[in-house]
Amino acid sequence: MTAPTTHNRKALARRRKQLMQAAGDGAILILPAAPERIRSRDTHYPYRQDSDFWYLTGCNEPDAVLVLVPGRKHGEAILFCRERDPEREGWDGPRLGPDGAVELLGMDDAYPISDIDDILPGLLEGHRRVHYHLGRDADFDLKLIGWLNRVRAQARHGAQPPQEFLELGHLLDEMRLFKSADEIKLMQRAADISVEAHRAAMRAARAGIHEYELQAELERVFRMHDAQPAYASIVGAGANACVLHYRDNSAKSRDGELVLIDAGAEYRGYAADITRTFPVNGRFSKEQRALHDLVCTAQAAALAQSRPGVAYEAGHDAAVATLTEGLLSLGLLKGRLETAIERGDYKRFYRHKTGHWLGLDVHDVGEYRIDGESRLLEPGMVFTLEPGLYIPSDDASVPAKWRGIGIRIEDDVLVTADGHRVLTAALERSADEVEGLMAG
Repeated sequence: MTAPTTHNRKALARRRKQLMQAAGDGAILILPAAPERIRSRDTHYPYRQDSDFWYLTGCNEPDAVLVLVPGRKHGEAILFCRERDPEREGWDGPRLGPDGAVELLGMDDAYPISDIDDILPGLLEGHRRVHYHLGRDADFDLKLIGWLNRVRAQARHGAQPPQEFLELGHLLDEMRLFKSADEIKLMQRAADISVEAHRAAMRAARAGIHEYELQAELERVFRMHDAQPAYASIVGAGANACVLHYRDNSAKSRDGELVLIDAGAEYRGYAADITRTFPVNGRFSKEQRALHDLVCTAQAAALAQSRPGVAYEAGHDAAVATLTEGLLSLGLLKGRLETAIERGDYKRFYRHKTGHWLGLDVHDVGEYRIDGESRLLEPGMVFTLEPGLYIPSDDASVPAKWRGIGIRIEDDVLVTADGHRVLTAALERSADEVEGLMAG
């Protein structure tokens, strides 16, 4: 357990207070920690805390439950967690314990998780609304229903069971969408580590290298800086770059091919997400460069829309218009620009959106549309911009020289009061910059 800094402790308390104010009197909020997951037989996947639980507690342990009770006289923030146990800690490492939850995390109150069955029904009693992530953890859903039924069974003796279940995400997602100065610092650190990792992979590239060797370079740099992959790293050489969520990372690169790397570090829970596409031998061919330049131009067009008051979708629309115009001028599409956009002709070569929210989750929480309209950008939002082009290797309708080329360029963008800041701007992006890095 890494204890939060004093400043972080205050930030955690502030988040809990803000969430309770949003929920209002008569509410109770319940968040369980992520369970441990078995990988095979008696080995586990590396533990990753639930993002909401981490955001509100700073506690990185399983077998814990946060209960927030606005207005409770004996303390509003309560954590149930594992007790200290020298025997188990000798196997698995130190535990926080209830005393540590109060002392290090700033909880008002803390109890052993083994006491939750006795205590939680009493906390539920008298509260009208339960805010909870229904359906996220089926096992915990059943426990919660059991505690509710215990309160309902006492209704004839005057107990008042909750009347309403509300999705916790409605309140918490909107809070998490806007990043504080402390969060932005952590995201910048994740971005800086990721930039260094991508450079290491580009410098290691040579014809004949395996995708997994490049993955090893990336993830070596992540771990060297006390970070880890924010998601499964994608390293696709040649036509594998056309597979959007390529996973194998096992092929051998060939001279003249491009390599697409989509990888980001997670640092203190916060994700970076970068994609670069580069020639494995250090030099773009004419066709590769033409498509790479086009994707760069599309990203610049999207970036020009990244400022407060502009609709989130405007970036995607700008990228689509730029890509479609470029595909027409290269002869990969036919017809008029407006018609090609209207009919979605570009979707043959560009199948995804131009970005997503970024934060504690790679595809972070937050609504993209409000009342059916694309929401407007506001300071503190962070998102990716990632246009791409993917020409399938078996597409006989295009000249052979274009086939099997897949390119994506992705950066992380913070909306500021007067525009934007690209958190990943330090990483070489244009074809000339990439060739220069690889030559150096």
